[in-house]
This record gives sequence, structure tokens and C-alpha cells, in this order.
Amino acid sequence: MTTTSSHARTRMRQVGLPWSALLALGTAVFITSLTETLPAGVLPEISASLDTSSGATGQAVTVYAASTALTAIPLAAATASVPRKPLLLGAMAVFLVANTLTAAAPGYVVLLAGRCLAGVAAGLAWAMLAGYARRIAPAGSEGRAIAVAMTGIPVALSLGVPVGTLIGEQLGWRAAFTAVSLVTLVVIGWISVSVPGVDRPVVERADIDHSHTAPEAAKSPLRQTLAVPGIAAIMVTVATFVLGHTILYAYIAPYLRHAGLGPATDVVLLAFGAACLVSIWCVGRHVDRRLRTLTVTAAVLFTLATATLAVTTTHPIVWAAAVLWGLGWGGAPTLLQTTAGRAGLRHSTAAADTAQAVLVTLWNAAMALGGIIGGLLLESSGITAVAASAAALGAVSLLIVTGARHHAFPGTRATP
Repeated sequence: MTTTSSHARTRMRQVGLPWSALLALGTAVFITSLTETLPAGVLPEISASLDTSSGATGQAVTVYAASTALTAIPLAAATASVPRKPLLLGAMAVFLVANTLTAAAPGYVVLLAGRCLAGVAAGLAWAMLAGYARRIAPAGSEGRAIAVAMTGIPVALSLGVPVGTLIGEQLGWRAAFTAVSLVTLVVIGWISVSVPGVDRPVVERADIDHSHTAPEAAKSPLRQTLAVPGIAAIMVTVATFVLGHTILYAYIAPYLRHAGLGPATDVVLLAFGAACLVSIWCVGRHVDRRLRTLTVTAAVLFTLATATLAVTTTHPIVWAAAVLWGLGWGGAPTLLQTTAGRAGLRHSTAAADTAQAVLVTLWNAAMALGGIIGGLLLESSGITAVAASAAALGAVSLLIVTGARHHAFPGTRATP
């Protein structure tokens, strides 16, 4: 049995969220999200500078996502016994090196190397960030803590990328990546001062019910985690929800041109981003008490919005659908990571962390696959088929969430 640490006793005495620590983690999330998506905003400048095609330069995003998807689970397993704080600081240091390398890249190969390195750092960071936020939160406020940390995702999409794009246009794309490196340097210092250390036991045997653990599952942390009731349903939901979102989001500009709103693309995306922020605020306030209700609502809003976009291009309705989409999507990272963490904790802390690593892998794989599938649909069947496919995947997610009410998405919080 694992001995209760002094940190755990302190955690039980806390009456409020550790805001400085959580905001530091949220800024780390912001850096990982911004690093992934920034090339899309400065793609023409990179192409012109390195004398590459837009298609080749666009692979900088794919390389990042693929590196994250391929490394999240192996790195989570390899670093299972490493204390979380030095591991997180190490991951952010790799981000610092990777973005600096990208900014200084003399050619295409070095650019891809920097992006690959950043993706590996993301695989390591994403596998621990939600769990870190959960473990430093007061008992009963774990979901709110994850919501605060995950705020970095919509902030990166709605503010970080536009600001990075502006810097790229005014000062050059290298200046945009240099700015990310400078922010990373600040975050490293912030984490060092504000984020408490958390030991990471390899396994908490007291949490494991051996009577329900199959011998085959006990052979590896991954198989053990996937055998936990509810985990498989959660992961299928992650894959379908993120795939549906990415299929349409990656090609929102062609959709808006098709709808006659091409000149307003930036404003529509701003409305979407603002709705995402409202969503994550609402989720943060209520996730610890109404996890199932919020998850069902998110799936309903997403499915309704994308289905609406598939059947009409009437301008006021498109605007309303964009807002509904943001309301359904903004809190999704918090909801799904909280759900996965809780389901894993019913087995062990190790299973909860492995579940987060699996979630990160599926999330990034779905993002990479979404861009490919969306492009194929756009070329073969048109933009309406892209929106319809997103709606169909949203409907699958909704069916899973509503049906898996006992283990994956229970109506009340289960005690781990």
C-alpha cells in the first residue's frame, strides 16, 4: 500500500484552487496548442522563406501531430516512476529548444526536425498535464482544476494563433516562433516557483482490485488500462468527437466561401473562439457535479451545429451554428480528460495517467486523420459532404455518451 504523502495531506487541507500553479499549467497547455497550430497561420511566409510548396510546408503540422500520437503512450510508460515536476520542466525545456530550432531553421529538413522534436515534447507534456492539475487540486474540485489548465487550448486557437500570425506578417515567421520560445522560458520559471512537486508512484496497489483484473491485462499498463470498465467507450468517443470536429474545422474556410461568407472568415472564427471560452468557463464551474449532463449537452450542440451547416448556408443560421459549435466544442477537452481520469482512478492512479496518454494519442491521431479525410471528401464529394460527415461522427459520439451511463459517463460521480 502506498503511504500517504505530505503533499496529499496538504491537498486535503486546501480550501481553494491553487490558482497560480493551475494558470502556469494552463500556460503550458497554451504553448503546446500554439506550437502545434502556429505554422498554419504563417504558412505562406514559411513557404516563401524556405522555397517550398504550401503542401510541403503544411506537413509541419502533420509531423507534430504524428510525433505526439506516436510517443505519448511509450513516454508515459517509460517515465512512470519519474516525479512529475522535473519531468514537466524537462518537457517545457524541449519545447524551448524545438521552437528555437524551428525559428533558426536554415532549410526544410531542419524545420521538420524541430517540429518532430516539439511533437515528442507534446506527447510527454500532454500525457501528464491533466493528471497534474487533478492531483494538485483540493478534493472535490479536480474537474475545475482540469478546466483551468485546459483553458490554454481555446485561448491558443482564438488569440494565440491570430497574434502569432500578425507577428509573422509584420516581423517574419521566425519572430513568431521566437516569441513562443520567450513565453516558454517565462513559463519554465513560473512552473519552478508556483507548481508543487508531485511524486509519481509506478502503481498504487491499494487501488487495484485484483479480483477484476484479467491475467492478460496485468501484463502491460496499456492493456490493463483498456480493460478498466468504461475506458474503451470513452476512447471511442474521443476518436469520433475529435475526428468529426477536425474534418470540418480544417476546411472551414472553403465552407464559408461556399456559404458566401469568405470575407468574414476571421470574424466567424472569432465568434467560434468566444463561444469556446464561454463553454470552458461553464464547464469549469459545473464539471465536478454535472459531468454527464455537460458531456451529453456538448455532443448534442456539436451534432446539431454541424448538421445545420450541412443542410443550409443561410447566413444568420451559419453564424448561429458557429456559436453552437463553439459552445459544444470548447469544454470537450476538459470533459473527456476528466471522464478518462475518473474512470482510470477506479483502478489506480497509474491507470488514470495511462488513460490520459491513450487519450492524447487518439486525439492527435484523429486530428491528423481528420485533415486527410476532410480533404478527400472535399475533393470527391464537395464541402456539404464534409459537414455531413462531421455531423454523423457527432451523432455516433452522442449515442455512445448517452448509452454508456454506468461506467464511462455515469450520472453521478463515482468514488475511485
